[in-house]
Amino acid sequence: MAQTTETSRKDPLPVFLSSSPHFASPVNSRRLMGNMLISLTPVSAYGVVIFGLPALLNIIVSVAAAILGEAAFRKITRQDLRMADLSAGVTGLLLALIIPPSTPLWMTALGAVFSVVVAKEFFGGLGANVFNPALIGRAFLLMSFPAALTKWHFPQGHFVTKFTDAMGNPALVDGVSGVTPMNILKAGSGAAGIGKVFAAANLSSSADYWSTVKTLFTGNHAGSIGESSILLILAALIFLLVTKTIDWRAPVGMIAAGVLASWALGVDPLVGILGGGIMFGAVFMATDYVTAPLTAKGKLIFGFGAGLITILIRKWGSYPEGVTYGILVMNGITPFLNRLLPKKYGFVPKKKPPKPAKAGENKGAAS
Repeated sequence: MAQTTETSRKDPLPVFLSSSPHFASPVNSRRLMGNMLISLTPVSAYGVVIFGLPALLNIIVSVAAAILGEAAFRKITRQDLRMADLSAGVTGLLLALIIPPSTPLWMTALGAVFSVVVAKEFFGGLGANVFNPALIGRAFLLMSFPAALTKWHFPQGHFVTKFTDAMGNPALVDGVSGVTPMNILKAGSGAAGIGKVFAAANLSSSADYWSTVKTLFTGNHAGSIGESSILLILAALIFLLVTKTIDWRAPVGMIAAGVLASWALGVDPLVGILGGGIMFGAVFMATDYVTAPLTAKGKLIFGFGAGLITILIRKWGSYPEGVTYGILVMNGITPFLNRLLPKKYGFVPKKKPPKPAKAGENKGAAS
C-alpha cells in the first residue's frame, strides 16, 4: 500500500511518452536524449574552437539556466523534478547553438529559462508543449533584443585569420563585425559576393565558387555557434539515423524544399543550403518528438512546409534567415496534420487472402 501511495504522487507519464514508440519508458527517453547530446557534442566543440571562450560560456550558461529554471518552476509548483530525463539540458544546448557567440550571458540565461518554463512547463511540461522550446526561446530573444541577436563576428578562436590578426585579434565581444552568408545573399550579392568577403577575411583560399562552397561546408565563417559546420551536422544526422533516434522524413523534406524553393526564386540552392541554418534546423529541430507530426506522411509535409517558409522569409522577410519561424509555423500546423493523417495504434492491416490455385497447377509438384 505504501508503494502504491508513493507512486500515485508522481506525475503521470505525458501522453506522447506513453503512446510514442520512441518514449515507451523514461529509460528510453533518457537514451534518446543522450544520443541527441552525443550528436551535438562535436558541433558544440567546433563552435568553441572557432569562436573561443564566449561561445563556451554561452553554452554553459544556457544549459545551466535551462536545467535550473525547469527545476525551480517544478519545485514552486510542487511537481516532481525531471532533470534526469535530460530534456532541459538538450533544450539549453540547442538554444545556445542557434544564437550568436557574442550574445550577452544574461540574455542567454533569460532565453533558456523562457524556453523551458514558458514554452514547455506552461503548456503542461514534457510532451505537452506545442512549439519547439529552443526555437521559442530564440524567437523571444530576437524580438526582445534584435540588435544583440543579429550581431555577428568573424571566427576568432584557434583559427585566427590574418585579417583579424592584423586588427590586433580583439576579443570577440569587441571584435571585427562580419556578415553571415545569408546577409550577403539578402543583399543580392550571390555566391560571388560571399566569396569576396571570405577571401578578404582570409577565410577562403580564393573568391571562386568552389572555394566558397568548401568554406561554407567546413563552417569557418560568421554565424551562430553551432550552425556553421555542415560536415559535422551531416555526421550527427548519420549517427541519429543509425541509432534510430530520429526519423529521416522531416529532415529530407525540409532540405528538399529548401533546394527547390531556392532554385525557383533564383537563389543558388547549394549556397542557400550550406550557408544558413536549414541543415541544423532540419536535423535537430524539425525532428523534435513532441512538436512534429506522428505519421510518415505528416513528417514529410511538415519538413517540406518548414523548408518552403524558410526560403520565403529569406527572400521577402525583414530578416535574412527564416528557419526559426519556418519550423514554428509548422509546429502550429502539427495538430491539424495529426488529425488529418491520424496514427492508428494497435491497428494491424488485413492481409489479402491467397489466390486460389488453378486446377492442375500443383499436379506436377504432388507427383
